[in-house]
Amino acid sequence: MMPRRVRNIPMKKLIPNMITCGNMLCGMLSLVLSFHGAFVPAAWLVYMAVVFDFLDGKMARKLGGISDFGSELDSLADVISFGVAPAMIFYGVYLKGFLGVGGALAAAFFAVCGALRLARFNVQHSSGPFEGLPIPGAGHFLVSFVVAGWMLHPLVAVIAALGTGVLMISNVPFGNLKTLKKGYLNRGRAVFLWGLAFTLIIVLREKAPLAGISIYLVSGFAKVDWGKWLSLAPEEEEPEPESDLHI
Repeated sequence: MMPRRVRNIPMKKLIPNMITCGNMLCGMLSLVLSFHGAFVPAAWLVYMAVVFDFLDGKMARKLGGISDFGSELDSLADVISFGVAPAMIFYGVYLKGFLGVGGALAAAFFAVCGALRLARFNVQHSSGPFEGLPIPGAGHFLVSFVVAGWMLHPLVAVIAALGTGVLMISNVPFGNLKTLKKGYLNRGRAVFLWGLAFTLIIVLREKAPLAGISIYLVSGFAKVDWGKWLSLAPEEEEPEPESDLHI
């Protein structure tokens, strides 16, 4: 019997998948810290997972290493880092013991909605705004209460978990920065957003992440398309140099 040859995985596909594994690692470590009651560090690991989640897709597009395997791995990592980990953090801080298993069910509902959101995203590709709240934003929203140090009443926490879960599987449009094409960034508006972000950090400190994601949530109901808003309008496009037009 001839031995099977092991196919070499090209680096252009291996590098993005390794970054995705960094996302998954952050989610797993966040769960471990939650188990030991270190909820604030666990929440910060969810933020770190957002960075890995952003970089893997960006690197895959840059290297031309987009694959079905990478997409599925990314979804599995997102379920852990932005679904299960935030649900466990939120449960441990606000919902533990509430109405018997009521708090646990609310946290589980959030995680299940996150998985449903990812499954729908994988089969319904759209070039416009996201349909429903993206799971990284949902996870970010829940853990931001912990980082901000807000002590929510369990009933309010249940409403937050259930409401955020429903938003993920809803049809509310949320801005998609992936629609922003290279070279078409409206720099004035981008500078304004960066200035707003730094102002929130300086003024609100640990409450800044909650303020930022709350703005994003409100923008969904206001139907603000951030990708379109940050893109140059056709009449604003800079003309190509004359030397390039005749190549």
